Amino acid sequence: MLDKDKILAKIDAGETSGIEFKQVIVKHGKIQLKNHHLSDEIAAFANHRGGLIIFGVEDKTNQIIGIDKDICHQVVEILSSICHDLLNPSLVDFYIDNVAIDDKYLVYIEINRSLWLHESGHGYFYRHGDSKRKMSTEHILRIGQARSQARIIRFDEQSVPSTNIGILQKSFYQRFIPDSTNEELDLKKRNLLYKDGSATVAGVLMCSPSSDDYLYNSFIQAVYYNGVEKDANYQIDAQDFKGVLDQQIINAFKFVKQYNKISATKEVGRTERPQYSMKAIFEAIVNAVVHRDYSKSGSKIRLFMFSNRLELYSPGALANTLAVDTLISNQITRNELLTRLLSEIELDDNMKVGRKYFLERRGEGVGIIMRESEQLSGKAPIYQVNGEELQLTIFPAQSLQGENDDD
Repeated sequence: MLDKDKILAKIDAGETSGIEFKQVIVKHGKIQLKNHHLSDEIAAFANHRGGLIIFGVEDKTNQIIGIDKDICHQVVEILSSICHDLLNPSLVDFYIDNVAIDDKYLVYIEINRSLWLHESGHGYFYRHGDSKRKMSTEHILRIGQARSQARIIRFDEQSVPSTNIGILQKSFYQRFIPDSTNEELDLKKRNLLYKDGSATVAGVLMCSPSSDDYLYNSFIQAVYYNGVEKDANYQIDAQDFKGVLDQQIINAFKFVKQYNKISATKEVGRTERPQYSMKAIFEAIVNAVVHRDYSKSGSKIRLFMFSNRLELYSPGALANTLAVDTLISNQITRNELLTRLLSEIELDDNMKVGRKYFLERRGEGVGIIMRESEQLSGKAPIYQVNGEELQLTIFPAQSLQGENDDD
């Protein structure tokens, strides 16, 4: 948030690589703002180092023209709409406000350097000097690599704007630095804090109970339908599981377990058969959480239970050279830091999934999912890629009562 004195100082300094001035012209009661050109300006700041756009200032003379107080709110709404609707992915890390300078009003938008590379209506832009420039294909690839799966720095080790050690909960991060005498230093060594003191993506996901406030859609949505289609009329339960990733995994696991029907024979030597192997379900949820692409803010992990199948969707296409038919034999980790952290957290004994830690790091997850599920139901699970999303479908076992009725 900027006060009057700070705004005046920015205006006095003039336009720079971090500051842009815009006039707001009103004709016949309508605001004359070129939304698509503005989306280019906003994206350029987000794709570079962030910046500030002040509306109501003439850019050649730095003269304060001002905005009619009655239309300030319309300018705010237009800017919010541009950030949400005209950028791909939508921009979420910005702040809009207005300030009175004597008898004149200004509107400003502060844009932080984004975790993602944003495309506007006319392409990809970055800030250069006091203007924007369009990125070359080489520049797009280089920036995209630096903000995702670069060898230089992995995405889960990237800094999350507008964060600091204060958003991390001590009870969560002490799991990874149990005997620390200098927590900030040790958190940086574990890549849970970035070198500038901000939290990393992994730090937010593993140590912040409000991770979704900083990494949009970083949670699991689970829905149970008493039918075979996504129909609200047959929706029995729907929950969003937020917070640290290991708790998300546990809550999603318990959700499936709650609706995992058990059939049994009535004769002596009772036999029970669940619809789904909970060992396979656990592996599937862990895999979805560990391998999802957290740079994609437009989608969340989604788990749907139907009467004839379970579907699990994880944002992000298969990493690197992986293909659906090589998932069992190949092991490529998208989020290496998250994988290491989850492999250090012990499971409660009551989970009963045949392992001590959330991850064993042996690359056996997909094989367990396929083997356990097919042995139970007689039908192999199906992996498929839908655009930039990986879908897993697991089929339930038949009821033992149904088998007996047929005999």
